[in-house]
Amino acid sequence: MVQSTWDDWFVRDEIEATDPGDGVMIWYLGCNGFVLRSQSTTLYIDPYFGTGDPPNLIRMIPVPMDPADATQCDATLVTHEHIDHMHPPSYGPLVKDLGADLYAPSASYESPDYDGEIRVPDEQRNEIAVGDEFAVGDFTVHVTGTNDPDAIEPVGYVIEHDAGTFFHAGDSRSAEAFSDVGERFDIDVGALAFGTVGSIYEPEPDRGVRTKWYMDENEIIEAANQLQLSRLLPSHHDMWQGEAGDPKVLHEHAVSFDYPRVIEPLYIGCSVRLGEPGIRRLDALGDG
Repeated sequence: MVQSTWDDWFVRDEIEATDPGDGVMIWYLGCNGFVLRSQSTTLYIDPYFGTGDPPNLIRMIPVPMDPADATQCDATLVTHEHIDHMHPPSYGPLVKDLGADLYAPSASYESPDYDGEIRVPDEQRNEIAVGDEFAVGDFTVHVTGTNDPDAIEPVGYVIEHDAGTFFHAGDSRSAEAFSDVGERFDIDVGALAFGTVGSIYEPEPDRGVRTKWYMDENEIIEAANQLQLSRLLPSHHDMWQGEAGDPKVLHEHAVSFDYPRVIEPLYIGCSVRLGEPGIRRLDALGDG
């Protein structure tokens, strides 16, 4: 069961109350989760509103919303089978209550990192693979290859709209496939997982173990250049105790490279507009 730290105001008064006009708004949910909203279509990508698995994985950021409070969702996209990406309590209300389709690789259904039941009606269950293309409302989604050595069947998503193009790489490191993606698509905004090396508790041997998750400073700038990203949204760096990184340092690592043109380190709950640089604060904290 999801317990929202922020009650329901974030999804009610911020995400669903914002008028995207003829463009697309993108909110950062923390971890590696994002919401994309156009005037007619809402997509959730890798939503995770769980609390982790203390003391192994300790969530360090608030749970911004209970998905049961959402009233708008046309599809949820999952990049791989790990619990903080394929999490039934997080996507479940979006699928069950709102009739959203779930798109995920076959391994996410067959070998999820989750002990409970994966409950998705057949008519809403979509198994996707690299090379697939499908439409959700006014978005066109392309499934791409990635490089996540910790996942069974990871994918990325290029999401096209008349207002621009968004790319979500899941937990991928830099990848040969990214160069092809960068050549094929003119990506306006890309979300890449940024992390560090830290000590993560493991039951065996009952102590912290040196662990590297996601991309370090040099790897994420390499990936941004492979993808030819105009704007980089570092993600995942805020989630787990022992894995936190400071995305502000990426400006120094990027200064001598062509890409990214802009780095926008988001706090949880902040948003950006596709095709228009700049981090947008929460409307709920403003004057309306």
